[in-house]
Amino acid sequence: MARGTHDALEDERNEHILISVNGELFPRYEARVSVFDSGYLIGDGVWEGIRLYEGVLVFLEEHLARLYQGAKAIALDIGMTRHELTTRLYQVIEANRMESGSDVHVRLMITRGVKKTPSQDPRLVVGGPTIVIIAEYKQANPDMRENGIRLFTSTVRRGSPDYLDPRLNCHSKLHEVIALTQALNAGADEALMLDIHGFVSTCNATNFFIVRSGEVWTSTGQYCMNGITRGKIIELCRQHGIPVYEKNFSLTDVYDANEAFVTGTFAGLIPVRAIDSRATGDGHAWPLMERLSGLYYEAISDYVRVGRQGDGR
Repeated sequence: MARGTHDALEDERNEHILISVNGELFPRYEARVSVFDSGYLIGDGVWEGIRLYEGVLVFLEEHLARLYQGAKAIALDIGMTRHELTTRLYQVIEANRMESGSDVHVRLMITRGVKKTPSQDPRLVVGGPTIVIIAEYKQANPDMRENGIRLFTSTVRRGSPDYLDPRLNCHSKLHEVIALTQALNAGADEALMLDIHGFVSTCNATNFFIVRSGEVWTSTGQYCMNGITRGKIIELCRQHGIPVYEKNFSLTDVYDANEAFVTGTFAGLIPVRAIDSRATGDGHAWPLMERLSGLYYEAISDYVRVGRQGDGR
């Protein structure tokens, strides 16, 4: 059975979570948004996925910077300062008694708001934006880390920035869904996507890295998601003397790689055991990825320690 990089273990506590809709808390099965909401009608909005470790929202500054940059790019007024939005995030954490939680994932979604009639026109919005915060207990399935995932190269390309910048963390994800569907139909777990020039870009929901002769390669960043974890891995490589390159490379380079892995906020670093039915390296060992994973969780622990000293806010 195909698994994804967001595969989480079942947790019955999620049946009783409270969800914030515009600052008001609702039980899970009572939380609603309007059928006239811009996000539902046309995918008009931005979002963030943030991890909670020991009661601290990790790398929150980077997540909020990306959120507000995206909102500015699409002329969406969030209507709250970063401090106010941070306060609301922690209110949801506290309402769900997750203050000391670690296996918690928070989804923050902001749309342009409710419209008076179905339309693309942003002038038809009635009132302010819709802000939804969902905090769930989500532990990544350990099988992904132990056995790796399989990728399939999709025919769907990562687009050019002049029609939908792939670095924009927006609600419009249909092209990624189509790519993932192709991968699932091919018996894989996630889709590997090329850029408009045919170079390797990213996956449908995570960023992609390969290891060749002790060097870490990832795409130029021009056509891939502006991943927070991706940036941290590049930063950690540079800090610890691991050669890292943001460059163009092809599937020919990928098929001959010693290791491959993907990165994301939810699961951290996940090894890739096969791409297009070709084993990556020996398909069982990922020593450099494991080293980077250790460094990544050390960076998280350092952030949490400083955050707890400053109340995480």
